[in-house]
Amino acid sequence: MPTATELVEPLALMFEDDGSIPNNPRLALLIYRNAIDVSGTPDRESVIEAVFAEHGWGEMWRNGIHPYAHYHSSIHEVLGIARGRATVRFGGAHGREIVLGPGDVAVLPAGTGHQCLWKGPDLMVIGAYPPDGRYDLCRGSKAEHAKALTHIPQVPVPKADPIYGVNGPLRRLWRA
Repeated sequence: MPTATELVEPLALMFEDDGSIPNNPRLALLIYRNAIDVSGTPDRESVIEAVFAEHGWGEMWRNGIHPYAHYHSSIHEVLGIARGRATVRFGGAHGREIVLGPGDVAVLPAGTGHQCLWKGPDLMVIGAYPPDGRYDLCRGSKAEHAKALTHIPQVPVPKADPIYGVNGPLRRLWRA
């Protein structure tokens, strides 16, 4: 069964509410560099899906990242890069641009804005969600923002890190 690479300590980033994108006031965006070894396999997508599934993250999809700023107010999300590269702005208009490549994984706490600013022609992202929460797509309207401020604190911390399981950095960094 495919597994994650040796434990990678993630970059943890916090973003402030910008009035449109709420971000998460207590949980950091986690960026794991080269966390899943996708080299040497023609089916990189299945490798990432197997790692996420092993740790209880499901409702998976294969695609890219929307080219507009958006967030999910009622669920956390994980994005694993199977192929290609992308520049993604996290945190809304005043957030941070991060280049992601194969094997990189981003774990977005509910409320975290994300937007693909540039992508290579072969970009393939695997997305997944923990079992607790409800998918929604918010684009930053005032009505969405007001609702999001009540939804975000109610989203439970996942029982496992999507890459390293119950002993992974997510639970320690998100103080569960």
